[in-house]
Amino acid sequence: MRNLIYAINTTLDGCCDHTKFFPDEATFEYATRLTQDTGTFLYGRKTYQLMVPYWPDVAKENADDEFAQAFDAVDKIVVFSQSLDSHEGEKTRIVRTGLQEEVLKLKQEPGKNIMTGGISLPSQLAELGLIDEYHIIIHPIVVGEGIRLFDGIHLQEKLQLKLAESTVFKSGAVVLRYVKQ
Repeated sequence: MRNLIYAINTTLDGCCDHTKFFPDEATFEYATRLTQDTGTFLYGRKTYQLMVPYWPDVAKENADDEFAQAFDAVDKIVVFSQSLDSHEGEKTRIVRTGLQEEVLKLKQEPGKNIMTGGISLPSQLAELGLIDEYHIIIHPIVVGEGIRLFDGIHLQEKLQLKLAESTVFKSGAVVLRYVKQ
């Protein structure tokens, strides 16, 4: 069974708004390694529109951008959205219903890991207990505003995680990798 990994950049005060700060080179290297081990992306509409066509276009324009190349090499992008009318490329599929059933089916398929990002969809996936690993990259900055990590999550019970690994970058950013218990 494939693992579903949630990877997100956040500030010390929990802000996940990509316009409020910029990840350093070590963070991009970490994200590149994660992406190279990914066979499917799961996105909501907002994250999908943030990532596509931006990263595939960068991959076409710059063969030296390792993250863009890794992103473009992922086999499949599944977008869960009620409002998205069209998508870019042949790899992308829009799903409108059955989040839990679709994700369970994807996890049973052979291949590399499944990765998600953003706030809304991962919160729903966490509520359903479908995320296997959480890769939280905390940057040493306080921005005081913006969308927060797990905004809007509604858990039936506490989500108990186990710290599996921590990595500190020269910039002071810290990656905390948690697994479900």
